[in-house]
Amino acid sequence: MLHSFPSTTSKLIKEKARKLGFDFCGIAKADFLKEEAPRLETWLKKSMHGKMSWMENHFDKRLDPRLLVDDAKSVITMLLNYYPENELNTEIKISKYAYGKDYHDVIKTKLKTLLAELKLEIGDFNGRAFVDSAPVMDKVWAKKGGLGWIGKNSNLLNREMGSFFFIAELIVDLELEYDGPLEDYCGTCTRCIEACPTDAITEPYVVDGSKCISYLTIELKENIPLEFKGKMENWVFGCDICQDVCPWNRFSKPNNIEEFKTSSDLQDLTNKDWTEITEEVFNKVFKGSAVKRTKHLGLQRNIRFIKPQAGSR
Repeated sequence: MLHSFPSTTSKLIKEKARKLGFDFCGIAKADFLKEEAPRLETWLKKSMHGKMSWMENHFDKRLDPRLLVDDAKSVITMLLNYYPENELNTEIKISKYAYGKDYHDVIKTKLKTLLAELKLEIGDFNGRAFVDSAPVMDKVWAKKGGLGWIGKNSNLLNREMGSFFFIAELIVDLELEYDGPLEDYCGTCTRCIEACPTDAITEPYVVDGSKCISYLTIELKENIPLEFKGKMENWVFGCDICQDVCPWNRFSKPNNIEEFKTSSDLQDLTNKDWTEITEEVFNKVFKGSAVKRTKHLGLQRNIRFIKPQAGSR
């Protein structure tokens, strides 16, 4: 039977999320994102999305969750830590989020379980789960749900945990108790802007996606423009530079999700293994990993692009 008090239901949701391993859970009212609308429009007009043409699709849905779920009233946002116990011991680097199993699969399973458990407990309701798979402005909803603030590198920052976490949402037609947004704690710090080797952070809080190393190594399917030669700092899948230099990430703690643990196959790769990686090795090491997105040929392209900088171990 459905709980009659939004505060009771909200407390139950947060308890269930915590038991499933989510580190934080916040709730915001499902509404039109009027502040973000002009920012998104300007960002797209300046072609800061590069070749990611899908970013131009579903403009209205990105800004209004009620167009994704009929009669949506609440956006429940959860954070899941992926910070690894140890970084890879090679000069060639991949983003920490890709050390373990593909987060889409891991989190979708958790969200399906959460939805099912909530329906058993509070009665039937309409809701959908999202993990990077639909036009949802996840960082904005995390901010609105009181889980942190959006930093100058455009990542969500949390005072207790930094920024190395995945963001997931449930959009539901339940009236809930809403959490308020937090203030911005970046202050005068500009370390992320200064550290970006490709100058992708064009001004505080604005990232030109077409210059971001993550975009160049994952989303861009054609050759990496030569203007970025010598600027990639040996990143071949994603990039963590603007997070690594952020003072708030001194609070990062190793994750306790078994699926996110670094596989021994990945840990054992040497620089030589990386530069000579075969399709067979690629399929073995990155089975079930987010790195599969770039495919063997894409990873080879990235490695060739930075190869003159890579030594051997």
